[in-house]
Amino acid sequence: MTTVPPPAAELSADEARRIALRAQGFLGAPDRRGGVRGVLRHLGAVQLDTISVLARSHELIPYARLGAVGRRTVEDAYWTPPGTDAAPHAFEYWSHAACILPIEEWPHFAFRRRAYRNRPNWYHELADGAYETVIKQLRAEGPLTATELGGAKNGGPWWDWSEAKVAVERALMHGEVVCTGRRSWKRVYDLAERAVPDALLHDDLDDTECLRRLVRLAGRSLGVGTRADLADYHRLKGEQVDAVIADSGLVPVTVQGWTKPAWADPEALASPPKGRHRTTLMSPFDSLIWERARTERIFGFTHRLEAYVPKPKRVYGYFAMPLLSGGRLLGRVDPAREGQTLVAKHVSLDTPKAVLPMALALREAAEWVGCSDVRVERVDAPELRGALAEALTAL
Repeated sequence: MTTVPPPAAELSADEARRIALRAQGFLGAPDRRGGVRGVLRHLGAVQLDTISVLARSHELIPYARLGAVGRRTVEDAYWTPPGTDAAPHAFEYWSHAACILPIEEWPHFAFRRRAYRNRPNWYHELADGAYETVIKQLRAEGPLTATELGGAKNGGPWWDWSEAKVAVERALMHGEVVCTGRRSWKRVYDLAERAVPDALLHDDLDDTECLRRLVRLAGRSLGVGTRADLADYHRLKGEQVDAVIADSGLVPVTVQGWTKPAWADPEALASPPKGRHRTTLMSPFDSLIWERARTERIFGFTHRLEAYVPKPKRVYGYFAMPLLSGGRLLGRVDPAREGQTLVAKHVSLDTPKAVLPMALALREAAEWVGCSDVRVERVDAPELRGALAEALTAL
């Protein structure tokens, strides 16, 4: 563990919560001028996932902060339009998980590309020449999906990748290939030398500088966090954070009720967080809540994605979305869609004060995805079911 200098500030638990909310774009008027790209640059990473209930998670992230931004607008803001010469402003790579990242962060992941290149063992074997064949095909034909490169699978389970898929994914990890777009949810691969702007296409930063910058960016996106919080944002190791934290520009703080040392973005400490709170449903993959220990520490709210939990063992549902309102997490809803109806399959409300916010969030979400009606099936607190139905009717 690193030696922690004396804290520069002492924060109450409430101050830390508000700093985190502002850093994540949930406190204060949203910067609509920056739009979806502004949200991406502000967060530094938007997680991707295959699950789509209301929408895919990378669509839910800007929606939660900006409101009912068009879903086509979201996709166009992230990805480079196919068949154009437009410079990319984002790329997909391994950060917290598979994430969309601002193109300016390409140099910061040189440490990870080098680590992958030096990795002695892989889960998939690759025949001699297969890697070079994929590179030659991309050079000759331009951006392609794995299917267009020769097929993504061999016909077995989902991990039974074809040789072309193994090769191009390895090239992606190495940084010789980049994904700057998706087509029908399939990665579109291109040569990094062709897709990444020349000013950014380099691995000049040594590992220490890459880590220093990523820790600084994580601190800015979190507002305040422990060593584990900072490491988790881009899935660094604790010792990697230790090696650079003193030079990261973050300042040590103590937070009431937190048992571990913490660091804060100095800009977040410069002015008290204030402004309007957002009321919204959140993706379980949202960076405000994707780390469970941090979510419990800041909000006193325990949440777990149950999509991969056997159905009989689920407590809140397949894709339970937390309700954020007034800077607090007040409940959850497991949504579904049936035609023009948004179905609240399972609603959990922690307090009667959550009834109206839940109704508002459900109505807004329904309108965003083109539903004209909301149907509630199950409410954990039966005594609140009638109040929720009345609130939905009144909106």
